[in-house]
Amino acid sequence: MSKSLENPQQLADELEERLINFAVRIIRLSASLPRTPAAKHIAGQILRCGTSPAPNYGEARSAESPADFIHKLHIVLKQLNETYIWLRIIDRSRLLRSHLLAAIMRENQELCRIFTQSIKTASKRVK
Repeated sequence: MSKSLENPQQLADELEERLINFAVRIIRLSASLPRTPAAKHIAGQILRCGTSPAPNYGEARSAESPADFIHKLHIVLKQLNETYIWLRIIDRSRLLRSHLLAAIMRENQELCRIFTQSIKTASKRVK
């Protein structure tokens, strides 16, 4: 039996924890950026979008309907996608060393894949 069918609540809890850990890493990353005007701007942007997936997923978990659930998952995915763009900007502008960004960028991509698949699965169930 697949893991998701064994205990969906546990998987949802684990995913929420992963998003919270991701948010904490974003907080630390934004705090480590230089104090230049450009870096301060980027820090604020990535802090906003990189910390929002966790609470938005929390809202999705208590959605009022399947359509509401899917809508909230889309918000989580949009924020993760925006975060990835800011991480790429940080990398290309050399505000932080690439090796310091590699793990968080991988985690971001993995989370995007998870939520893309979750949206597809939930959408199929609604139809």
